[in-house]
Amino acid sequence: MATDRSTIPGSASAIPPTALALRPREAAKALGISERMLWSLTAPRGTIQSVRVGSCALYPVTELQAWLDRQAQATSEGGAA
Repeated sequence: MATDRSTIPGSASAIPPTALALRPREAAKALGISERMLWSLTAPRGTIQSVRVGSCALYPVTELQAWLDRQAQATSEGGAA
């Protein structure tokens, strides 16, 4: 049986299932990439959009999903996005 880590009680890296946006470390982990790679993929360098709230960068979950969907589509079409 697979375990969803976001629901493990007491997990320091647990992400609430209703989170609207993620901090960079959480977003990178959710995508399975490094924070450095996430930074290089973030606009204006890349195509992932983030929102700044004060000095904090937030990545809307819907934007991360849309980016991942675009990557999957480009891969299935034989190109890169």
